[in-house]
Amino acid sequence: MSGNFSFSFSGDDIEDEAGSNSAAPIVSASVSPQPSAASAFPVSGKPLLPATSHDLHQMLSQLPSKIAYGILDIDLNGSGQIQLPRRELWDVRVQLMAEDEGADTEPGLGNHDVKTGVYEGGFKSWESSVDLVKVLSLSKDFLANMDVTPRLIELGCGTALPSLALFQWSLTLRANNKDSILSIVLADYNPTVLQLVTLPNFILCWALNQRAESPLLENAFSAEGELDLTPEVLGAFEEFLLARRISLSFFSGAWSPEFIDLVNSDKSSRGGNGFKHQTIILGAETIYSPFALASFTQTIFSLMEQEKAQGHAAEALVGAKKLYFGVGGSLDDFVAKARELGANVEELREETEGVRRGVVRCSLP
Repeated sequence: MSGNFSFSFSGDDIEDEAGSNSAAPIVSASVSPQPSAASAFPVSGKPLLPATSHDLHQMLSQLPSKIAYGILDIDLNGSGQIQLPRRELWDVRVQLMAEDEGADTEPGLGNHDVKTGVYEGGFKSWESSVDLVKVLSLSKDFLANMDVTPRLIELGCGTALPSLALFQWSLTLRANNKDSILSIVLADYNPTVLQLVTLPNFILCWALNQRAESPLLENAFSAEGELDLTPEVLGAFEEFLLARRISLSFFSGAWSPEFIDLVNSDKSSRGGNGFKHQTIILGAETIYSPFALASFTQTIFSLMEQEKAQGHAAEALVGAKKLYFGVGGSLDDFVAKARELGANVEELREETEGVRRGVVRCSLP
């Protein structure tokens, strides 16, 4: 584990609602990393995690017997609420200690929110991810269009609040059409984040949505806020995804040409030939440094260009702070870079209270 460069994004984890004020990022070490070519999170002398795909069935087989969770209530701009489940971090620590892997040494479960090239903040739910949920709530009806296959790609997903919201809405909006297809691609630098929080959050979201119709799921929940992950429950989850034609694809590793090729080659998220796709790329708090900003921008442009070349609509929704003090990244820098590359950029939301944040839409002409 490298100690060369780390940030403390103190207070940014969302506990109750997105309206809480948070401190700006603090650089907790003075030694700056040296950039390396084509790397998202460069640290001199340290190899980056390679781009890797992860099999859903294998991931399910590695889950613990039960998980504890909490509920995040998000106010949708005064137009109702959405409740999103999240696995409790203390439960992650308990699992790692029980497996004798050491919760104290797992990056992200200690004192640092981000350790460049080691851990990229995925265990926390960041404010901009809630901003993205609020923006998506205004256009979620695209999920009801059965003539189009939605393909959602969340980069730096972590707890995956935006994707969870779209998944939850889709269970209602696409419930009556068994021929509809929904593809969700979830990518995080750290495979442990995908295994320990991203996938459990999707299982929780599905189970809470379906519990009233399933005695199996109703009996799997406990009054203590836990869900038993029995083989029957996990099997029912896989069967549900198959029946509803929902694909979940998981990728880890640094943003790189190899990562882009891996995502583009994923047939399970394509829906087959003859389907018209609408690809939405999501990213929250992914541009907090100049290194991450450049690689993230290159990645979303490559993905959008690939979709455009195949005749599919594509856009990126990016939520971030206006400025990451002491770190160097900013939403304005991203907007300037995207426009320099010829993209259309539209501001969709701005938060002026507390730490200033925004959400922008980026598309190719």
